[in-house]
Amino acid sequence: MPIARVGDIGLNYRIDGPDGAPWITFTTGMTNDLTMWDPHVEALSANRRLLRFDSRGHGGSEATPPPYSLDMLIGDILGLWGALGIERSTLVGIGLGGVVAIGLALEHGDRLDALVPVACRSEPVPQYRAIWPPMIERARAGGIEAIADTTAERWFPEAFRAANPEVMEKIRAMIVKTSVDGYLGCIAALLTMDYTAGLPGIDVPTLLVSGAEDRVGAPPEVMQGMADAIPGARHVSLPAAGHICTVANPGAFDEALTRFLGEPKG
Repeated sequence: MPIARVGDIGLNYRIDGPDGAPWITFTTGMTNDLTMWDPHVEALSANRRLLRFDSRGHGGSEATPPPYSLDMLIGDILGLWGALGIERSTLVGIGLGGVVAIGLALEHGDRLDALVPVACRSEPVPQYRAIWPPMIERARAGGIEAIADTTAERWFPEAFRAANPEVMEKIRAMIVKTSVDGYLGCIAALLTMDYTAGLPGIDVPTLLVSGAEDRVGAPPEVMQGMADAIPGARHVSLPAAGHICTVANPGAFDEALTRFLGEPKG
């Protein structure tokens, strides 16, 4: 896959879909890489130009020493768009990627055709903040292998894990490709999110997507509250899906996204 030089790092990316079609950019969350969007390419690329990339310190992208900031991660997207000549795009982000997408919408809404935050929050409430200190300690002591199983278990309900062992093997392989610097750096950025007060200022078409069985990461009631705060926003909760709802129920996600975006205007 190609690497784009963006500021101080190289970002691993992939493009699918026809030249000249409207862009959709997909940005990932903690310990994700661009392969998590593979199940959606066929359904979405017929008349859209898809850009997927690995976040700083994740997958095939380079890492820099932690901590990272949300402004740094927003700058990575803007820099990648600049390197590829992208003026405007729909932006879809999951987890940390959804937080970054919200931040970009607030600061650079003129670059967006639409916004789709998935499985994310706008502020780190105490229950959510409590997840991270033990994960940080384990990653520092034992590397990403030490947090891989706990992470995967938090993402998917037990019934899904039991019924989909091959999917879970791929998920674990994706997680362990993350660098420790990338993991620690992105956690530092994530825990600074403070976008709740700014949500009413988002002025691009917005769809929020949650997993109906997500209990801690981004519960449906949390994302509905975010949707209520954004003018004209909608919220869809995908059935039979936990935190990484795009993997657990890819068909429902594709249907929700294509319905929201409609037919691209040539």
